[in-house]
Amino acid sequence: MASPRHHHRRSQVNDPRGKVHKHTWSLSWFHYIASHLTQLPPGNLIAFKMAPIPPPHLPRVITYYQTHHTPSGDPISVLPLLQHSPVHLTHLILAAIHINEDPNALTLNDHHPSHPRFQTLWAELRILQASGIKVLGMLGGAAKGSFTRLDYPSSTPDFEKYYAPLAALIKEQSLDGLDLDVEEEMTLGGIIHLIDRLRSDFGPDFIITLAPVAAALLNHQHNLSGFDYEALEVMRGREISWYNTQFYCGWGDCSNPVMYEMLLVKGWDPEKIVVGLVTNPENGGGFVPFEVLGNVIPLLAGRHPRFGGVMGWEYFNSLPGGRERPWEWAELMGGYLRGRRSVDDQGLKQAEEDVKRLREKAEQERKRGAAADSDGEDGNEVQVPVPRDFEYHSDGLLEDEESSELP
Repeated sequence: MASPRHHHRRSQVNDPRGKVHKHTWSLSWFHYIASHLTQLPPGNLIAFKMAPIPPPHLPRVITYYQTHHTPSGDPISVLPLLQHSPVHLTHLILAAIHINEDPNALTLNDHHPSHPRFQTLWAELRILQASGIKVLGMLGGAAKGSFTRLDYPSSTPDFEKYYAPLAALIKEQSLDGLDLDVEEEMTLGGIIHLIDRLRSDFGPDFIITLAPVAAALLNHQHNLSGFDYEALEVMRGREISWYNTQFYCGWGDCSNPVMYEMLLVKGWDPEKIVVGLVTNPENGGGFVPFEVLGNVIPLLAGRHPRFGGVMGWEYFNSLPGGRERPWEWAELMGGYLRGRRSVDDQGLKQAEEDVKRLREKAEQERKRGAAADSDGEDGNEVQVPVPRDFEYHSDGLLEDEESSELP
């Protein structure tokens, strides 16, 4: 893992290497919550109310939680996500777990998961789980190496020694799932082997997700993972809960519904495509203003009853509340998904007509592309955006300053 504010560059797109009603608490619940709150350092306790568990049929609202501390070293609490009823957040993804050269040197960002700095974090995540929010870990990200060490069969002699500490962490912290953010070269056989092993070890209820860039779901040559996501979906789609699809940093666009509709025309299940957004322009390119997003998300959710939901990178500085009130992003997204929009009926009608026209155009392009040869040499292949290089900052020793690593 890189040191704080250490700059990296992602690969070019053509280089595959390159997220109240008061409950009547039972005594056992009270003791459970209290036992965890007593572990928190003084000054970090906040008042909160246990809100109702989110209905399972609603689209997902997911946030990534990768920056865990303020510049002064104080924990950034996620408990305010529970303060309002209903609770809009459905899943929190804890980032970023890294498998390093030393198999026993597993890190959460730059420290071992058992480091005292994470005492508050683990206690709060248990409270979120007790409130009905699913907590996943995120493996990988822009820091390379984790998936190279797990790539089977090339890693056959070493797979077990690198996998064992990861499995132990999942069990120890009772994580509900694992998000596989593959941003380095990995074989299709390798990712299938890893998915199969996770399913075998953790059972049918364990959540397995991946985090491709949106462009990769349109054209397998435009991705960071090395393998073909369409082929993976065909072979192991039944084991993959959904895709945290990155519509930002040049790899996708959510300022309008066109790219999402293109994915559906290509055959992707809307229930499995979660629209990934940056929650603040500081976190990467492609931030969509809320007056625009407030049109697009209600439109998609209204058009597709099985719309997969939205995820945000990342929690600590999420707008509109920013660093003081980052939990407001989840509340806003929950409102959008319930149909609360920032346009009048006439504006929505016009947007729906535009989507219909663009969907028909995309379907025509798809049919023409299907008639072309496999290389698309007739020029009718679906075009996907080609992003420029961008820089990100890894979350490291935040005693000095905050930073953010894109998923």
